[in-house]
Amino acid sequence: MSKAPATVFVVDDNAGVRSSLRELLTSVSLPVETFASGKEFLDTFDPDRAGCLILDVRLKEGSGLDLQDELRRRAVTIPIIVLTGHGDVPNSVRALKAGAFDFLQKPPPPAVLLERIHAALESDRAARETASERAVALRRLASLTPREREVMSLLVAGATSKEIASDLKLSVRTVEGHRRRVLSKLRVASAAQLVRVVLTSRGPDLQA
Repeated sequence: MSKAPATVFVVDDNAGVRSSLRELLTSVSLPVETFASGKEFLDTFDPDRAGCLILDVRLKEGSGLDLQDELRRRAVTIPIIVLTGHGDVPNSVRALKAGAFDFLQKPPPPAVLLERIHAALESDRAARETASERAVALRRLASLTPREREVMSLLVAGATSKEIASDLKLSVRTVEGHRRRVLSKLRVASAAQLVRVVLTSRGPDLQA
């Protein structure tokens, strides 16, 4: 099943800017969708769609930074490149603290903008791949019984079957059976691969 290509979403209240950005992006075969306001964007945007957002900081209807805050409130992680003709420090700080991928003065040189767009799309692709791997790991871990989880935790800690048997007051043979089922359910062949699944399930912020 083929995946839909990543899309560059543009929110800018200036029709001329939207038109020029569309022309630039289509010239390098990047799918693009443009919107005149944050509301228009939110009314149609599906967070499951891959891509990045080019966002004007000042809009006739509200602020681009308010749209950024709303996306953050909704836990939407699409990379955002903020563009402004009013490059004041407070807006820059607010955008970057809120997680903007980049902040560029309008009009950015086309080569610079395209480089940042490609970087943002790659960031989005990597983040979605990580999220997908984590979801798979969590589903597989959820299939374990409470006893299998106990055995798995001790395996991840580096315990041998004999040590696990002693700790859980089980026979080594019983532990070996649980170990085989844990590896089978998680679709791994070794303790090292098991550790990787557990770390993946925790997400990047909890792996340290």
